[in-house]
Amino acid sequence: MINFLQINNLYASIHNKLILKNLNLKIKKGEIHAIMGPNGSGKSTLSKILSGHPAYNIIKGNIRFKGFNIHNIKSNYRSHLGIFLAFQYPIEIPGVSNIDFLRLSYNAKQKFYNKSELTPINFLSFINLKLKSINMSYKFLDRNVNEGFSGGEKKKNEILQMILLDPDLIILDETDSGLDVDSLKLLTKNINFFMNKSKAILLITHYRRLLHFIKPQFIHIMKNGKILKKGNYQLAEYIEKEGYMWF
Repeated sequence: MINFLQINNLYASIHNKLILKNLNLKIKKGEIHAIMGPNGSGKSTLSKILSGHPAYNIIKGNIRFKGFNIHNIKSNYRSHLGIFLAFQYPIEIPGVSNIDFLRLSYNAKQKFYNKSELTPINFLSFINLKLKSINMSYKFLDRNVNEGFSGGEKKKNEILQMILLDPDLIILDETDSGLDVDSLKLLTKNINFFMNKSKAILLITHYRRLLHFIKPQFIHIMKNGKILKKGNYQLAEYIEKEGYMWF
């Protein structure tokens, strides 16, 4: 099977500070991978590099997604190709209603693939079906994007965006951060429902708690900008007991 995402010898920096150093990673369709590691190891940097954040610079190496070299592709086109990043701390956008943000995002992808865009009325019917599928109130649509949302509501809004845009590679950057157990169960239930053999998930987390609900086949331990060890779920259990100091 061809690698869905392939990263070779990646070196990357922000503000002239080298963060990623000779990082290598391969993900195939249908796989769930988790990256764990201490603070400052480069996990979130990797997520931003993959999504095309303009503040991060690729110094050396190669990233291919669906066979395309995505080095010089802007973030909006990476999104259209099927890369989705759920942020650790979703930002608030005052003055922009959730429904307008969602409709414009959806129509931008439709336009990219030369498909019909939805009118506001047609989109309302369409998005209401998505809301029901994740047990989310329609009242969220009239609120500004993430403004005044609780931590759980912000994460739920990210999942609504994910389901709407139907990406192929889902990157979850510490999605469990700030969530209670009930919110985490509901969130991960929706993610598991969305996952299928044509998609892949990259989980970034500090703790094994998230991995109780979304079971990865592969665990990668990252430290000082590179992946030092790869294993299965038992590796996450070992980390929980022994920490990262043994690296």
